[in-house]
Amino acid sequence: MNHSVSSLEALVRPLSGACSCGREHRTGLQHLHIGEGAIEHLTSTLRLMKVKTPFVVSDSNTEAAAGRQVKSLLKAAGIDFGECVLQSPPGQMITPDESTTGTLMLAFPSTCDGILSVGAGVITDCCKILSKISGLPQLAVATAPSMDGFASDSASMLRDGIKVTITTPCPVAILCDTEIMATANDDMLKAGLGDMAAKMVSVAEWRISHLVTGEYYCDFVAGLMRSAVKKCMDCAPGLLSRKPGALLAMAEGLVLSGVAMSYAKVSRPASGLEHYFSHVWDMMALDRGTEHALHGLQVGVGTVLSLQLFDWLMEFPHAESLPPSSQKHPDPVSFAKWVGESFGKSALGVLTGVERFGLNDPQARQQRRQIIRDHWEQIHTIMLDELADRKGLLLAMEAAELPLTPLDLGVSQADTATAFIGSRIIRDKYLLSTLLWDLGLTREALNIIVPSEAGKQTGGHI
Repeated sequence: MNHSVSSLEALVRPLSGACSCGREHRTGLQHLHIGEGAIEHLTSTLRLMKVKTPFVVSDSNTEAAAGRQVKSLLKAAGIDFGECVLQSPPGQMITPDESTTGTLMLAFPSTCDGILSVGAGVITDCCKILSKISGLPQLAVATAPSMDGFASDSASMLRDGIKVTITTPCPVAILCDTEIMATANDDMLKAGLGDMAAKMVSVAEWRISHLVTGEYYCDFVAGLMRSAVKKCMDCAPGLLSRKPGALLAMAEGLVLSGVAMSYAKVSRPASGLEHYFSHVWDMMALDRGTEHALHGLQVGVGTVLSLQLFDWLMEFPHAESLPPSSQKHPDPVSFAKWVGESFGKSALGVLTGVERFGLNDPQARQQRRQIIRDHWEQIHTIMLDELADRKGLLLAMEAAELPLTPLDLGVSQADTATAFIGSRIIRDKYLLSTLLWDLGLTREALNIIVPSEAGKQTGGHI
């Protein structure tokens, strides 16, 4: 047996005293096992959690990967359990939305005193919502190293057709059995690496937002995220061949990323513009009734697009060297029409959020623009600092055969342009796309990532 907790063990325990950022960092994760045979800790971990009757949640895929084994271990130990195997329409994925969480709530037996999720992103996040509603602890059995949210205290969900991040309890226990993870398909492995590649962009954006908006920032948490990225990128060459050391490093990096999010109490350290490409593509697919790629694969492509924009911005070391603004403030009528055409059923929710958070407020935009220009050399230094190894990141993604362009995912240039413009308005979060909008450079940025007519079809909505 080869179980690895090592440096992560200290992170599971509460840190003593306040961080230099002024906050105390804690995580709800208390029990962690990563490595070959980690699933064997299932029943002993439930006892430590004082859970006598778990509610086991899986889907048809994760039931085969680990659900049956989980239930066999529970039966052998004489542990009663409730269960729900979520079903999806043929050829479609289960959606993390009101319907799925409602199904879990209706299936939940009153006799259960804990939640045992068997799966990856969607199953884990839906069970986090159930944990929040029920007040019961969650044990997460990871079936694939495909996302970084196992140890976070938030869930990425669709609410009224809009991708949102909801604060939830963190799972009390996580089991990452690398033998189980090795059975995941190639796309699931690539998705985890794509999700982790994003952190180089998100940490850079976090520091920039701190400078421009005063948003909370912690360098200790950012450092954890940088360590998680390095751990995952270093294992990239052995990932698809399922080398045990690569799977172990990948699982550790993903859990470390989630712990960092728990410490920060926000998803910001792990999610920036690159994630918002994925969020908008998901929303558009849901509205059209079409399929979309795995979240991590989309995020990986969003990372490449974001790095292209950063590469362009790094060509301007001084505020005076920035291109002149070529755009006016959005015309309200044109803007509302574009949102309606782009977001369909969720358009009203998007427009409501824009109004509620003042995302098109011209005065706030002007104030931020002045701060950006006054501090451009610091912003430029942040970009150089955080993105210094971007070429190595891209090489690692290539080594693991990740898709690198929207067309690799079957996403059109028009939908890429829509996702970039829409990223700024679906949530109240300061992104690279917001920075470019503040500077009046959205149109120029579009020509970088969508060098075609699709990037030029922009009007009063930007």
